[in-house]
Amino acid sequence: MSKDIDILQQEAIALLQQLIATPSFSKEEDKTAAIIFNYLQQNGVSVQRINNNIFAVNKYFDAAKPVVLLNSHHDTVKPNPQYTKDPFEPLVEDGKLFGLGSNDAGGCLVSLIAAFCYFYEQESLAYNIVLAATAEEEISGTGGVELLLQHPDFLAATAQTKENAYHNWTAIVGEPTLLQMAVAERGLMVLDCISHGKAGHAARGEGENAIYKALKDITWFNQFTFDKVSDLLGPSRMNVTVIETENKQHNVVPAVCKFVVDTRINELYSFEEALSIIKANVDCEIKPRSTRLRSTSISLDHALVQAGMQMNKTYYGSPTTSDKALMNFQALKMGPGDSARSHTADEFIYIEEINQGVQDYITILQKICK
Repeated sequence: MSKDIDILQQEAIALLQQLIATPSFSKEEDKTAAIIFNYLQQNGVSVQRINNNIFAVNKYFDAAKPVVLLNSHHDTVKPNPQYTKDPFEPLVEDGKLFGLGSNDAGGCLVSLIAAFCYFYEQESLAYNIVLAATAEEEISGTGGVELLLQHPDFLAATAQTKENAYHNWTAIVGEPTLLQMAVAERGLMVLDCISHGKAGHAARGEGENAIYKALKDITWFNQFTFDKVSDLLGPSRMNVTVIETENKQHNVVPAVCKFVVDTRINELYSFEEALSIIKANVDCEIKPRSTRLRSTSISLDHALVQAGMQMNKTYYGSPTTSDKALMNFQALKMGPGDSARSHTADEFIYIEEINQGVQDYITILQKICK
């Protein structure tokens, strides 16, 4: 028998207080991983750990059924220097639970854990339910959900093979969205660009100034607009954010100028398409740092989105990226809390938001699993 929802809500808040009190910066999540592991084990869940990632599958997992993955992260950024409260003291005031990671994304994580426990022992579900509390999300690290989804132990536990993995999967990714549905995300691709010139003496007018060559391309990045505009995410955007030369002498024409372009690509372009357009229009050398954090979307006809609509939830395109970008299957980003509070001083989440998060996750899963 699963616990009553009100008990799960109380336990979720208590679990979040434990997590807040335990520092868990990215790559240093070992102690919060242990807390989550122990909580699940104490609740009769068969749980596994891969580095600082914790996962479990429902008790009556059936390899013939589709899977819904419940995922959120337990790492945090470092506290904003403007904190007036102890970031590691889980203080409750005026219906708010304060503390680092309370909003991003502790409230989501504990609500998903509660929902997983609610369904863990239920038989005859239409979907298997898999829980993953993962690491390194805040730094887009390779040791979090990306590692988990490729790991032999996870593949074995979920009856996957490397050749035929995740073909019938979907996910709810817990991030603070005011419990509305983020159905699309911009992709993030950082470009390292180098303009090449020729060194020379500035007084003699010698050489070929790499800065001027870079400025020509930077002007293009500033003025260019991509044709395809998303209904959910709007236009793709590019911003030059860093520029430098290795030359430190005022009288030497620089031979090399480096600059960085932050690109936010909507779901209508692949990174390869965007890169092809860029390279056809600039002269500089371009090297993407990574193409991992791709734009994503989930169909409005998908069962999860339809279930959310039945609950009178709205949908939108999210300007921020999450671990959703690292999943090669459709995922819905949704959770308690407000993205505007993330990474702010004196971060908090409302207690009622957590209670509603537990209820809403359970309700949306009931609609697709029953």
